[in-house]
Amino acid sequence: MDLVVFDLDGTLLNARQTITDYTRETLRLLSQRNIAYTVATGRTLHAAKACLAGVDFPLPHIYKNGVLVWQPESEIYSHTNLLEPEEIAAVLASFARNPITPFVFTLEQDGAHAVYHTPPQTPACHAFMNELTNNRGLTPRPISELPADAAITNISALGDKVAADAIHLDLASQEHLIGYIGGSMYDSSHAWIDIHHGAASKGDALEILKSDLGVSRIICFGDSDNDLSMFEMADEGYAPANALDEVKALATEVIEHHDQDGIARFLRSRFKL
Repeated sequence: MDLVVFDLDGTLLNARQTITDYTRETLRLLSQRNIAYTVATGRTLHAAKACLAGVDFPLPHIYKNGVLVWQPESEIYSHTNLLEPEEIAAVLASFARNPITPFVFTLEQDGAHAVYHTPPQTPACHAFMNELTNNRGLTPRPISELPADAAITNISALGDKVAADAIHLDLASQEHLIGYIGGSMYDSSHAWIDIHHGAASKGDALEILKSDLGVSRIICFGDSDNDLSMFEMADEGYAPANALDEVKALATEVIEHHDQDGIARFLRSRFKL
């Protein structure tokens, strides 16, 4: 069995962070042909729900760049790679040395998510807090309320690019941590950094799915540095025209732009849908 795996932002989603009608129809055609597909994203389950609404993704989903594997049928996380206390301490210490607001994401005992934060320092941080509350069903809480035994999936931050780069460099020597950094959708002068356990990657999570589902071949689509591990283990990897150069360098082929239904158009040609 082949398994087709989609990154979301910059790949399956358009610039408005939605799945177009053309792409929805393409996914329906894949399903009719019994071609298996799923998602591997840096988003959390809550952050992906709105954009995946109305589209059937029955197989396990990969969230937070491989930190979590979600089983939609049983509604449980079958695999997790959580941060250890000493790793959390190292990350928060780095934040304390830089003027940037961290958001600590946790997995609660009932399987729900929660997020804790230090006082927001910029309008962009307030915008992100509103996004969490209004669109993702999460109520941000002060970091002083973070339980000592919290199951932390990742720590993200939104702030000045210089501060974000400093944190990224500061944590590069921590072998059990991995961080991704990129632009902010809320403020072009800010950067977004996401840090989680170094044992977690999209590629590692796909190895789990490959074994669990009896998959023979992986065909992946992605655009950014958090997709590189997928491309390294996949049998075929396709990068949209908007992808980073290092992703294009690993790709089997560079295809049309994500905001022009590039992935869907390729799939229709590739599988003769």
